Amino acid sequence: QLDLLWTRKQNVMYNLFDWPTQKHSKLIILAIANTMDLPERIMMNRVASRLVCPSSFVATLESKNRLNTVRSGGGEGCLLILAKLFSQLVGNIVAALSGDARRCLDICRRATEICEFSSQKRTPEIVRMAHVTEAIDEMFSSPYINAIRNASLHEQIFLKAILAEFRRAGVEEATVQQVYHQHVVLCRIEGMQSPTISEIMAICSRLGACRLLLVESSNKYLHMRVRLNISQDDVMYALRDE
Repeated sequence: QLDLLWTRKQNVMYNLFDWPTQKHSKLIILAIANTMDLPERIMMNRVASRLVCPSSFVATLESKNRLNTVRSGGGEGCLLILAKLFSQLVGNIVAALSGDARRCLDICRRATEICEFSSQKRTPEIVRMAHVTEAIDEMFSSPYINAIRNASLHEQIFLKAILAEFRRAGVEEATVQQVYHQHVVLCRIEGMQSPTISEIMAICSRLGACRLLLVESSNKYLHMRVRLNISQDDVMYALRDE
């Protein structure tokens, strides 16, 4: 589980993947992770450059093999079409919405159930894109996601700033001040006026009240630490059309 070897300086992973590159080395390292975009998400360039094969390839192969072992009543046609389309269709969709390869399995399983349920009183049919879309909508629909979609523009930008800061620092926690710097950068890119410090604190407070954020309870003001109360995948999915 490569994710568990992550450290802030990433020395462990760097040394691990550097060993096979040494002269006369006969070492081959196979790494497995559930995160499909692990190199892009948390790895520094110096570490990712040591990878010969993306970890997503191994994870997707493992998930595909597990999918082929699934059996459900009357669903052989569904399983066949899912097996054929997994890596090209569902895998690509989930990669765009979520970094977790395991969600591919959940979506395929739910799409199969929706297909079987809808065809109980009719001639059995294969899983179609409509079933996959319905399964994805179910999986990524929640009050939190709806709250993000209904949030104000600067509240959505603040959430994007949090994701940007998490990617920059490599940890899923940041101070309000660090997020504010990212927020200002995003506003400049969009040609928008940046909010004031007081407005940023109000935005942080509202997102905390909605339980989208976990905000440190203290008098540290800009040095308060914040974390997401939902997964980064859900935030990216909710903001993907914004």
